[in-house]
Amino acid sequence: MDLSFQKELAAKILKCGKSRVYIDPKGIEDVSEAITREDIRMLIKKGLIKKLPKKGNSRSRIRKRQEQKKKGLRNGPGSRKGTKYARLGRKERWIKTIRAIRDELRRLRNEGKIDKKIYRRYYRYAKGGMFRSRAHLLLHLKGVGK
Repeated sequence: MDLSFQKELAAKILKCGKSRVYIDPKGIEDVSEAITREDIRMLIKKGLIKKLPKKGNSRSRIRKRQEQKKKGLRNGPGSRKGTKYARLGRKERWIKTIRAIRDELRRLRNEGKIDKKIYRRYYRYAKGGMFRSRAHLLLHLKGVGK
């Protein structure tokens, strides 16, 4: 039995989509005879036609994924879109490294491990981009012997 017309009318009356209209299987004959809006309204009052509740999407999987991302996971090469510098710009990367290197130089000078002359020389080296990282700076200092 084709009840698509009745379903469509009911959907308009109930102000919902056709997929949310429920027709009771016990009253299919009564529903098939209904051809006017008034007939459909009567069947809704009787309870033969009902509006199903909205289905929601579970956020549990999304929350779990967000928790993992907070920990720095799910960040491998397969998840990356965009180039290396699209994700973190050249300038931001430079700022991060140069600040770390300069902090290290300052710490070494204040602790008396290097004198002002060496501090100034290595400050200049750092500005010129000689060191990749703080560890690289320390390796170089160790190799030179202050």
